[in-house]
Amino acid sequence: MPPVSGSSGGAGSLVRLAGTLQAGVPYPFSFDVVTALKHWRARCGMIVTVIAADEGMWRGRLAELNEDGGILIPFQRTLRPLESSLSLTVYQALPEKERFELILEKLTELGVTRIVPFVSKHSSTLAARDAKQPKSHRWPEVLRRAAVQCRRAIIPELSPCLDFAAVFADAPETALRLMLYEGEGVTSLKSVVAEHSSRPVALLIGPEGGFATEEVTTARRNGFLPVSLGPRILRTETAAISAATVIQYALGDLN
Repeated sequence: MPPVSGSSGGAGSLVRLAGTLQAGVPYPFSFDVVTALKHWRARCGMIVTVIAADEGMWRGRLAELNEDGGILIPFQRTLRPLESSLSLTVYQALPEKERFELILEKLTELGVTRIVPFVSKHSSTLAARDAKQPKSHRWPEVLRRAAVQCRRAIIPELSPCLDFAAVFADAPETALRLMLYEGEGVTSLKSVVAEHSSRPVALLIGPEGGFATEEVTTARRNGFLPVSLGPRILRTETAAISAATVIQYALGDLN
């Protein structure tokens, strides 16, 4: 079954059922569920995570599947939700080589809601990355495979690549806006997240060369608080994974 045209995950990939489920009892579903399953490239025999009408989250096997509907055999109601209650968006400066694919995979495993690549002064660009061998078309598939592997109910949304200025308009106004920065006089990420609870988080990660001074100034002006992960300089993929882990531990479901 081909994926939905232009599919990039997000809420459209959530498989929500109109009825309640019982372990071992076949559940027939209609074409609206098939639309969500297309995001997962679902096929007969595949095990998927779904949400029932009572908000219970289940694992089930697709016994039948066609364009009009199918049958799910639920076999396990999960003891804990497989999706974090925290809405975490990571804005990632485009790194060199295959590092972005590693970031996509690990952020998916960590329960990130949305991933937004962007271009900054010291980052790579989409054109440069795809010049020798186009790879950006593989990114949605990296997310899908990672989401299947870690049994998520939603594939993280992958945004089109933005320029640096567009990041600030894109970030939710209500979010706790954080920017990883290795400069002097910044607050520790640990202390900042300890003071917050239920707000969405927008996390800005720079490239290997770091943010330019004027970019830090612009980010501050747009409500992003520079924070530090500690005294050592981290590679961009290490910074993204580490920061997402700390935030999910403090505010999400890594407990």
